[in-house]
Amino acid sequence: MQYLNDIKSLNLEELKVELKAEFKDIFAFRAEQIYSWLHEQNVESFDEMTNLSKELRENLKLKYEIRNCEIEQKLESQLDETKKYLFKLNDGEFIESVLMKYKYGYTVCISTQVGCSMKCTFCASTIDGCKRNLTPSEMLSQVYKIEKDNENIKVSRVVLMGMGEPLDNFDNVLKFIELITDKKGKNLSNRNVTISTCGIVPKIYELIKLNPQFTLSISLHAPNDEIRNKLMPVNKKWNVDELLKACKEYTKATNKRISFEYVLIDTVNDDPEHAKELARKLKNILCYVNLIPVNEVTENNYIRSTDQKIQNFKKILDDAGITTTVRRTLGKDIEASCGQLRRTR
Repeated sequence: MQYLNDIKSLNLEELKVELKAEFKDIFAFRAEQIYSWLHEQNVESFDEMTNLSKELRENLKLKYEIRNCEIEQKLESQLDETKKYLFKLNDGEFIESVLMKYKYGYTVCISTQVGCSMKCTFCASTIDGCKRNLTPSEMLSQVYKIEKDNENIKVSRVVLMGMGEPLDNFDNVLKFIELITDKKGKNLSNRNVTISTCGIVPKIYELIKLNPQFTLSISLHAPNDEIRNKLMPVNKKWNVDELLKACKEYTKATNKRISFEYVLIDTVNDDPEHAKELARKLKNILCYVNLIPVNEVTENNYIRSTDQKIQNFKKILDDAGITTTVRRTLGKDIEASCGQLRRTR
């Protein structure tokens, strides 16, 4: 399928250059108007840009497309206020995103790929593999569509923890962050954007050079290679020590704390000795740990650790001086929790 140029993936300066090249007599302020329509007012068609002439709108249609996510299905949790969206993309592929409500405001968990190729054994997103990367505009559209569908709420935090490995879609993810934090667009604070990665070590070193202001979260899930190799095949390429070395370099260079995610699976990685080993590995890294009781995925037989085991694990880390929280499970009844999103239903 042949697509027109993806206008929503352009930053303002790129848009100015594009429009000047395509339409010789266009004024620069027109680019700012179009950019505002796309990123502040969340329009989904050129016809909605009512302060542009009809002629210009028609010409834009010939050169560009506005890539949008269409809501195929929306599920609302009966346990909390979480909403899960199944989105259909322009090419017919599907992705899932989640809206969560907290005391401080709204958080959207977005996908960065159609599926995932990392093969983490506890995660549904990887079951059907990875079809393709998402464009910056497709990532933006998940946020914009959810805002519009909920009476134009303002999302205060975005986490790239849905389907896909963000650092496997490196350039598009960075462009998405540039666009969503642009003061002339959505103007979301960098501090309110979190990227979660399974540990693609070379890309972490690339991030160091960029001195990012967003939060980096590492899906660790095991204190040693023996366990992590079984849970996360990526560990066979970059092992625990290599990953933690990169994380330590990252915190030194950026002076920003890293979040380590650790899914707790009964009898697999939740023993007190595992907690002690994890504490030793993390003791000299500027970080905190987010414990996640594993969520049910039909295709595997993993069982959630007991509440007692979870609290014991947390106490060991706390006593070692490592700030530790237990993630509250949201959207459990609609399979909207961590590790449950997938590209097919």
